[in-house]
Amino acid sequence: MDPANESSEGTPFILLGLTADPRQRQPLFVLFLVLYTAGILGNGLIVAAIQVSPALHAPMYFLLAHLSFADLCFTSVTVPKMLANLIAHDRSISLAGCLTQMYFFFAVGVTDSCLLAAMAYDRYMAIRHPLHYAAKMSRAVCTALVGTAWLVSHAHSLLHILLMARLSFCASHRVPHFFCDHQPLLRLSCSDTRHIQLLIFTEGAAVVVTPFLLILASYGAIAAAVLRLPSASGRLRAVSTCGSHLAVVGLFYGTVIAVYFQPTARYEAERGRVATVMYTVITPMLNPVIYSLRNRDVQGALRALFTGRRRISAGDT
Repeated sequence: MDPANESSEGTPFILLGLTADPRQRQPLFVLFLVLYTAGILGNGLIVAAIQVSPALHAPMYFLLAHLSFADLCFTSVTVPKMLANLIAHDRSISLAGCLTQMYFFFAVGVTDSCLLAAMAYDRYMAIRHPLHYAAKMSRAVCTALVGTAWLVSHAHSLLHILLMARLSFCASHRVPHFFCDHQPLLRLSCSDTRHIQLLIFTEGAAVVVTPFLLILASYGAIAAAVLRLPSASGRLRAVSTCGSHLAVVGLFYGTVIAVYFQPTARYEAERGRVATVMYTVITPMLNPVIYSLRNRDVQGALRALFTGRRRISAGDT
C-alpha cells in the first residue's frame, strides 16, 4: 500500500462548513434546521398521502412518490451532518465516512435527476397521446423507469467511489465544504486526478445532461401541444404550471452543472458551497410545492390523511 494513502486513511477530514465566523453559526443552524424540517415534512407528507389514497395511484403520482422519497433521502445525506457541525466543536469525519456520504449523495442525486426526466416524459405522454396513455405508462413501465433510475444511479456512484478510494490525501485534510464532495476532495489529493475528472466529464455528463435534455425536449413538445388548446385560460394555467416546473429544473441542473462540470483548478470553494446549497436544500424543499401541493387531488388526499389520523386518535382515546 502507498504510505501516503495509508497515512491518509488514518487522518480524518475536517469539514470547514458554511462559515468560519462563529457568530454566523447559530443563525445558519436555525435557518437550515427550518429548511430541512420543511423539506422532510413536505416530502414525507407527499409520500404518505400517495400511499394511502386510492385516487393517487396514477402513474404521475407513482413517480412523484419516488421523487419525494429521493428528495427526502437526498437532504438527509448531507444536512444533518452540516447542522451538527454548526454547533459542535469536533467537525471531523473519517475517510470511510466521507466516502460513504459521497456514495449516497451521488446515488440519490442521480436518481433525483432521472426521476425528474421520467416525470417530464409522463406529462408528455399524457398530453400528446391521451388515448394510449394508460397502456404506454402502465405500472410495469413506471416500475421499470424507477428501477432503472435507481440502478443507473448506484452504478454511477459506485464507479466514482471506487476511483476516489484509490486517491492519496497527503496534503491538508481541511475540506472547505459542509460535506464530502468531489471537487474539494480532488483539490486536496496529491494523486493524479485526471482519470476521475475525465469520468466526470463523460459518464457523469451522461447521467446528468441527458435527463436534462430529455426534460427540455418533453416540455418543448408539451408547450407546442398547449398552444393548440382552444381555451385561453387553459393555456395560461398550463404555461404557468410548466413554467414553475422548468424554473425548479433549471435551478437544480444549473447549479449541478456549474459545480461539477468545470476543471478542479477553477473550483472556488465559496461559490461551490452556495451553489450546492441550492440543489441539496432549496430544490428538494421546493419540489413538493411545485409538483404536488398546488394539486387539488393531492390537497384532498392530505386533508383525508390528517382527518383519518385525527379519527384514529379519537377512537384510540
